[in-house]
Amino acid sequence: MKIVTIVGARPQFIKAAAFSRAVKGRHQEILVHTGQHFDENMSDVFFKELDIPKPDYNLGISGGSHGRMTGAMMAEIESILMKEKPDWVLVYGDTNSTLAGALAAVKIRIPIAHVEAGIRLGTLSNPEEVNRIVTDHISQILFAPTQLEMENLQKENLGTGSYVVGNIMYDSYLHCMKQIEEMEDVEIYDFTGQKIKLPEQYYYLTCHRQENTYDDVPLKEILKAMNQLEAPAVYPVHPRNRERAERLCRENHFQNLLLIQPVGYKESLYLLKKCKKVVTDSGGLQCEAFYGKKQCVTVFGWAGWPQTMVGNRNQLSKADAHEILEKLSREQEVCPDYQPFGDGHAAEKIVEIMEGKR
Repeated sequence: MKIVTIVGARPQFIKAAAFSRAVKGRHQEILVHTGQHFDENMSDVFFKELDIPKPDYNLGISGGSHGRMTGAMMAEIESILMKEKPDWVLVYGDTNSTLAGALAAVKIRIPIAHVEAGIRLGTLSNPEEVNRIVTDHISQILFAPTQLEMENLQKENLGTGSYVVGNIMYDSYLHCMKQIEEMEDVEIYDFTGQKIKLPEQYYYLTCHRQENTYDDVPLKEILKAMNQLEAPAVYPVHPRNRERAERLCRENHFQNLLLIQPVGYKESLYLLKKCKKVVTDSGGLQCEAFYGKKQCVTVFGWAGWPQTMVGNRNQLSKADAHEILEKLSREQEVCPDYQPFGDGHAAEKIVEIMEGKR
């Protein structure tokens, strides 16, 4: 088979790494990077450390409104698909890159395979939810991470052509954690490029969603909570959020936060492994915290991964300092036998199913 894989954002690079390992030597994969995450720390480092093949096409499209970005991506992807004539277009998750790839393919009758299908927040006010729903409804094969997502698809009459394969992110987590076990230290840098020593004890904070960073108010509440903890918080800052985060820390004398440059996937897993607890608005990191049995508070309005919200292992919070601190203080219950995300072989199952549908 010839498969065109569309990626554009950090979580998709991690998923693509697992699929590329599984498909290598069996089929031809054409990798298209839309450029949605574009700078070295947000993109290139992931390709290097995860040993993802160099993209065959790099579109360099980022920024602008949802419509402008998605439309520009569609036009470029359509040209590539007409040239390559693949058997399948493979898309991941819920970004504008995902929607653009799926729309470009369906218009010219190329079958679509959607990895991480069936996730539902239950609101169209979230732009990623719109991307997921549209992509699911125009795809020929839907790969659900767990039985819960399969049930969501069945409710929308999408059960035919849907398969529970496990979470492909778990594949990458297990693969990389073997290497993390051998790491004695991690290199982190401040905004001047100066290497920083990791504190012996710390919390791990990530915060990038528009809902939490569009204005001073929500981000200030999150930083205020982290500043009151008994150990510092290590915070890799998204480039678009850097000025606001630095200014809020300076204006409010938040001294208990360590603002650093974005980190690669392995560095993030190392920070996760060594931290006390996690505060995040990332769908990927809340799952990785669950895999690593680290308590997590997710600052978001909807439960993207309700499977993780057992025994206080992952709790939703508003961007409110008091609520974040209260939920961090709760004891968690670890259930060693509870693992709803598969066996770490989702990528192999995806390849085998696609082979059966050719």
